[in-house]
Amino acid sequence: MFTHIVFFKFKNSEQVMEARNILLSMAGKIPQLKGLEVGVDVLHTERSFDLALVTRFDCLEDMNAYAVHEYHVNEVLKYLKPMLESSKVVDYEILNVDYEV
Repeated sequence: MFTHIVFFKFKNSEQVMEARNILLSMAGKIPQLKGLEVGVDVLHTERSFDLALVTRFDCLEDMNAYAVHEYHVNEVLKYLKPMLESSKVVDYEILNVDYEV
């Protein structure tokens, strides 16, 4: 399982819900996308970003295919990029490792 997390900071806080809806619109439109969560920040602290996107894929190759998928590029990034002040990502792979918590 491969996870791709993006944190977004918007130029205008009034755009957060519009951005949330744009991101959620990817559900069912990109075959490689196996999981999709979009969360709006509720604390609004100095360290907070406005919105978080968590996407899951079977593997890194599927995430790379998602990154260039027509819907992601033309229906999501095209509209989100002009709204953004900044963004940060975390990408990681969960390996089959046995451990106890």
